[in-house]
Amino acid sequence: MVRDGQSVIRILRDMIISGEFSAGERLAEIPTAERLGISRTPVRIAFRALAQEGLLEKLPRRGYQVRNVTQAQIVDSVEVRGVLEGLAARQAAEAGLSESTKEQIQACLLEGDQLFENGVLAEQDVEKYHEMNMRFHALIIAASGNSAISAALALSEHLPFASVSALAFNPKQMQQEYRRLFYAHTQHHAVYHALINGQGARAEALMKEHAHATLAYSELFDKESARTVM
Repeated sequence: MVRDGQSVIRILRDMIISGEFSAGERLAEIPTAERLGISRTPVRIAFRALAQEGLLEKLPRRGYQVRNVTQAQIVDSVEVRGVLEGLAARQAAEAGLSESTKEQIQACLLEGDQLFENGVLAEQDVEKYHEMNMRFHALIIAASGNSAISAALALSEHLPFASVSALAFNPKQMQQEYRRLFYAHTQHHAVYHALINGQGARAEALMKEHAHATLAYSELFDKESARTVM
């Protein structure tokens, strides 16, 4: 299967946080590319991107090594993002959204609704969701009018999962991914409702919870799957 660079990054990210690639394991381009059934170039790009996120570290000679990133470190990084994005949502709600921002957020919501309307997701749909999700978050941060929030988010992007772009997905578990991302998109609607009604505290709380959704609900569904198998 042909996969774009962003899909490869998300797949490898999931393999790292799920433990399929264990801490300390050495990763090289050729065997990783063969394992995914793709060329070396997107793997090379993915390794660099994941090293910048703090999930991999470059070895002195060749290849990369999986860093020992704990669940606590990931939760801490997500918590930081949630606080910053929650502040952005609160300030955007208190300031009020411009008509242009409302229209752009509504377009994001409609795009997401259309992705989920058939009850299934394909891999290319995950890429579309990723792009829409980044626009949604960027619009809220811009609407806050607080440039310090963008600066703080940029400084923390080297931390695991501190960036909204750090989406992980498992192409072998697309039903689980559908439920996880559908829940996150449902939160998009709730956040927008709070924003247009000037509910600053509610918008802030929802955005903080939203930051945790892709991790917390992935763990929940993993547990449910395990109970089903048992």
